[in-house]
Amino acid sequence: MPLRKRLRFFLNYFVGPVLFVVMAFSIYRQIRHQEDWLQKWQIIKSSLIGSEAWRLYVVIALMFVNWGLEARKWQLLLRHMKKISFGKAYKSVLGGVAFTMVTPNRMGEFIGRVFYVEDGQRIRAATLTIIGSMSQLIITLLAGIIGLLVLRGDIAASPQKDGLSYFVMNGLIFGTIATILIMSVFYFKISWLVRVAEKIPGLQRYIYFIALLDDFKATELLRIMSLSALRFAVFVFQYMLLFALFDVHIPWWQGCCAVSVMFLILAVIPMPGIAELGIRGKASIALFTIFSNNPVGILVTTGCIWLINIILPAVLGSLLILNVKLFKQK
Repeated sequence: MPLRKRLRFFLNYFVGPVLFVVMAFSIYRQIRHQEDWLQKWQIIKSSLIGSEAWRLYVVIALMFVNWGLEARKWQLLLRHMKKISFGKAYKSVLGGVAFTMVTPNRMGEFIGRVFYVEDGQRIRAATLTIIGSMSQLIITLLAGIIGLLVLRGDIAASPQKDGLSYFVMNGLIFGTIATILIMSVFYFKISWLVRVAEKIPGLQRYIYFIALLDDFKATELLRIMSLSALRFAVFVFQYMLLFALFDVHIPWWQGCCAVSVMFLILAVIPMPGIAELGIRGKASIALFTIFSNNPVGILVTTGCIWLINIILPAVLGSLLILNVKLFKQK
């Protein structure tokens, strides 16, 4: 067998299984490193037989809706390069989720996604993830800053504010608003990136890989951003359903604002997948105990959201990657 074919055989039939083992081990460590994971599991199991168990099933169903919206975004983005089916886009997105478990702030998402793109087009496809990620981040920051403005007085007056004085919150507010404005201009003028690259000596040879960014019109970018907003609404609704299930009594408007603030915090803190649950738990306790005295219910809610929205799709994505050939056989 020629060296090139041997290399492709190795990548196709060895790298996939190894990736699955690595990601599965990462998931196992995340679960085992939580001291109260058995307690959380018992609470989750008991909730399955209660009269309010339907809330948990709705949250699980919304997980598929959540990633379905992301798959639709990815399908629309790839349309500028090649049309793919919704099913293939969904598999691609789940593959991306699997890689987020071992990279900070889900930066490795594009790696899993481009596995489902033909060899030779993967770098171009990776550039398209910039648009999808920016749209979701803008929505997250915007919702977070609204939530922080609404809850600023409650947070500052709470003994659980952990140093979040008005000065710190105002700095976070102004910094986030500036970031939103800058990112929004860059997002809706994404073609500027191509124009700038064309003027930089030595980069002309790479213009082909980012030229697709010049094709997006404002209406398409708004459509992608609207899907990101729907995804965010799904996240918040999942939290509110589980709060009700686990007896975390928070008025709906305060709960929605607090969840938005939490996502804002998670967006600005760099964290590898291995530490995400711990950071989510700490942020949840700091925020939600301002409005509820049920920290166990808050932690269980946070753990369920993480398991349903991140771990379950990551496991499915890892399994799907096993069937993906990284390079075509010739």
